[in-house]
Order: sequence, then C-alpha cells, then structure tokens
Amino acid sequence: MKRYTFIILLFCAVLSLNAQPRQELRAVWLTTLEGLDWPNTKGTSAAIERRQKQELCEILDKLKRANVNTILFQARIRGTVTYPSKYEPWDGCISGKFGTAPNYDPLQYAIEEAHKRGMELHAWVVTVPTGKWESYGAKSLRQRRPDLMKRIGVDAFLNPENAQTADYISNICEEITSRYDIDGIHLDYIRYPEQWTGSLNRSQGRENITRIVRAIHKKVKTQKPWVKLSCSPLGKFDDLTRFPSGGWNAYHKVCQDAQGWLRDGLMDQLYPMMYYDGKHFYPFAADWSENRHGREVAAGLGIYRLLRSEGNWSLDAIKRQMNVARQQELGHCYFRSRFLTENTKGLYDFVCDFDAYPALVPAVITRQPAPQAPTSLHVERTTNGDNISWSGAIDTSDGDYLTYNVYASTTQPVDIQDARNLIATRQMQQFVSVRRPSSEPTLYYAVTAVNRYGKESEPVGGQRSKGKVHSSKFIVDSSLSNSQLMANNGYLLTIPEDKILPEAEHLAVFSMQGNIIITKPFARSVNISDIPNGVYELRTLNRKGDTHHIGFFLIKR
Repeated sequence: MKRYTFIILLFCAVLSLNAQPRQELRAVWLTTLEGLDWPNTKGTSAAIERRQKQELCEILDKLKRANVNTILFQARIRGTVTYPSKYEPWDGCISGKFGTAPNYDPLQYAIEEAHKRGMELHAWVVTVPTGKWESYGAKSLRQRRPDLMKRIGVDAFLNPENAQTADYISNICEEITSRYDIDGIHLDYIRYPEQWTGSLNRSQGRENITRIVRAIHKKVKTQKPWVKLSCSPLGKFDDLTRFPSGGWNAYHKVCQDAQGWLRDGLMDQLYPMMYYDGKHFYPFAADWSENRHGREVAAGLGIYRLLRSEGNWSLDAIKRQMNVARQQELGHCYFRSRFLTENTKGLYDFVCDFDAYPALVPAVITRQPAPQAPTSLHVERTTNGDNISWSGAIDTSDGDYLTYNVYASTTQPVDIQDARNLIATRQMQQFVSVRRPSSEPTLYYAVTAVNRYGKESEPVGGQRSKGKVHSSKFIVDSSLSNSQLMANNGYLLTIPEDKILPEAEHLAVFSMQGNIIITKPFARSVNISDIPNGVYELRTLNRKGDTHHIGFFLIKR
C-alpha cells in the first residue's frame, strides 16, 4: 500500500464538488427484507398492488434525482425470493404471507421502472444465510435439500464446504439471469458465517467460497456475458501495515478473496461494506483503490449510522467519506435506500449537490467493440424547449441492444468528456425532450450509443477533445421516450388503463415551465385540440391543490 497517512486522506476530503467524474458507480441497496426499504404495504389486492408500485416508482424517482445510476434490488432474501422461482418459495414481504405469490412480478416491474429512468438494476442475492433454523425459508430448504443445510445455534446456512452448494446457488443466479433483463447479479454474504463452529483451514475455506463464485460466474456469463457480477465483501480486506483490521476482515476472518476475484476476472465490481469511520475507513479505502485491478469498486457507506440508535454520526462523517472515495476513484453505494430518500440529517440534500450531474456506469472489461455512432441528429426547437431525436447507431457487440447518452452545451461541437454536459443516460428510445425557457442561450446536443457492456460510441454532434465548457441551467426530462409519452392524435388524449391514478376531481395540463395550461374535470379522455404543438405534462389536481404526475405527451399535428 502507498504510504498514505490519515492526515493526508483527511486533507483530500476538501476536494471541489465541481470536480465530478463523467463515469462513476453510484449505487444503493434497496432492501425488501421485511419491507425495510420497500414495500411499506403488504397484500395481494389490486389496490395494494397499485400502492406498492407507486411506492417503488416514488423511490426510484428520488434516487434518479440524486443521480444514482445503479439499483441493487433484493431478489433472494433468506431462502425465499421476490420473483417466481422454481427453486425457492415466495418471501412474505410482498404478499404479507410466506409462500403466497403477489399478482405481479416485483423483480420484473423493478427492472422495467429502473430502465425507464436510465438506471441499471442488479439482482441482489443473499447467498449463504437462510434465516433462523425454524424460519419459513430454512424449513423449506431443509425439506428439499437437507444435505446442503448447516445449523449453527438458532441460525441456518447453506454449507460452503459441500460442493453442491455452489451448484444450488449458481442455479438460482442462472434462473434470474436467463429470465430477466438484469444488468448484474450482486452477491451478499458470500462468505463463511462469523458464527462458524469447529476448525477452519482458512486457505481451504477461501477455496470453498471461491468455488461458489466460479460456479455463479460460469453460469451467468454463459447466459449473458454482459451481466455484471459483484459482491459486498467486508469493508476491510485484510490487515494493513500500519492499520490493523481489528480481527474483522474479508480475507482471513470469513474467507473472502475479493481482491483476488477482481484480479482473476471472477468479479466485475465490488461494494465493500465500509461501515466505519476515521482510520477504519480512509486507509482501507486506499487499499481497495490500489488493488482493484482495473475494475470497479464502490465504497459501501453505512448511512444507517446517522441514526441515533446506530451511532448518531454527523453528516460531516459521510461527507468526508464520499469526498475521499471520489479522490481514490471509488464509487459510492448507500446502505440503505430509505435513509437516503428520507433525507436523514440532510443527506439527500447533500447528495444532490455532491452528485449534481449524472454519471455513466463504467464499462466492464471486455474485448467487445464499441458501437457505431448515430449518423443523424435532429433538434426541434420550440417555445417550451427542445425535442431531440437521432438514428443510425449500430451495435457491433454480441449484446444486440443499445441505449443512448445525451450531452448538451452552449458551444459546439459539444465536449462529451465533461460531466457537466451529460444530461441523460441510458435512454432506451431515440428521443428526449429538454424543458428550458426560450430566453436561455441556445443549446447544442451530442448523442452517443452504448452497448450492454457499457462501451460508448463516438458522438454525433460532439467531440471527445477537451475544451471550454459552458453549463446551462435547464431541466431535462430524460424519462421522456417514445415508449413513455402518452399517445394522442393531436386532438384527444386518452389515459392508459395501467396508469396509477389517485382520487382526484380534475386533470391539469402543465407546460414544461410548470405553468398550468388548462384544467378539466377528471376523465379518462382529455380534449387537447386547443393546445399548441409541444411537449406537456398531465397531472391530477384536487381541492387542496395537491397534484400527482400521470405522464408526458407530445402534440405534433
């Protein structure tokens, strides 16, 4: 390890907030265990399903506004799952009863909604623990695969020393990968339990855990080689020369050779659980950075420690950690989602400043080529803003699927190297709309294509060379895409039946500057014949003045 000192690392924490990278892993653990982050409501009725979906969309909207780009969504909990599986039963966090399925697929819904917002979604799989010995998940596993189970006190685990454990867990990961358009598989608790009894040869123990990782890697990458594999090791990999781990580290204590997994290409990303502060955080952050072998590491931030009952940290502690992580070229990942979205001690406000601009998820290491750039770019300028469309990009990888990044600047050609020019990421359709006053300086745009591996094409309408950047204040509706704009014929707009609508008496059409254009009594169809061409927002409106977003629509007669 380089001879960083504690004082130097603290000094690095005063970095300018304007020095934001264009590529950075910004993630969050979204916990479904007992509904800790989602859902707040449980049941199988149509009303509860709508409420659950609305809750999830509100969470994702908040995370999007904070420029989070990766969602770690808990799909396997403790021998139970949040999707229909042939291997394990339903968890009770959705329906309210273990073994009872909801009337929709929560994992599929989460993937679709994350992708609409330009965010990646990784299926979070808890691997070795299966809950209490008498819990629903453990009892179900004991009935089907008693040979894999190990009891330690009142707790149940899959036995890492049984070679068939690797097959069992990898089958679950293969099932998820083959059935869903996920961006990653995220392994949690891929280690020996701290309660492990009996003698343990650490070298053999590491091989036992690595055997599981190898099996998962093989099955996932065989199905879809672009799906990222990651895990959350303990926050301290091993003792450092000047900073001991205190006996709690990944390599020796729980047999996680996480840095070796990066070196050998078994992992694409790591999210070490760095839920400490001071000398227990900063030197170990430097160690992760120096031993990442060209791959991505995001510091797992214990933002739950802001709670009075969990340590009562000050917000400054998290601020310092985020600055140091960025200085060390590490991403950041929040544990857990709720403590961020609920603005614990002002954390959400700080994050929205610290990550004021979007960031691209760094590409995985691969020999796959970058896509060919779009060949045409069209900008329609209106009094409400700009509508941008493009075409002509070609995917030259084996992923056969492209998304798009959009950049904007008041000068041309647009410099896509500067994070301040990035306005929309991972767009699924070839269209975005930018809301901005006509009095603002003219914006110029550039668009790149991105393949499933995260490799980005050359831009159409821009350049990669560095130059002077002119940031402009405006709002981009990066969620607007052809698939999300509500259909209309220029004269009548019909609200889709699948739109979730709260009780309301009126509908309101808003301009992209936020002004009300018209209000009408609530109905599923709205006469829009007297509204000029442009992009608008439709919202509900009640007596108290409360509004609820329904969707955007484009009038083009």
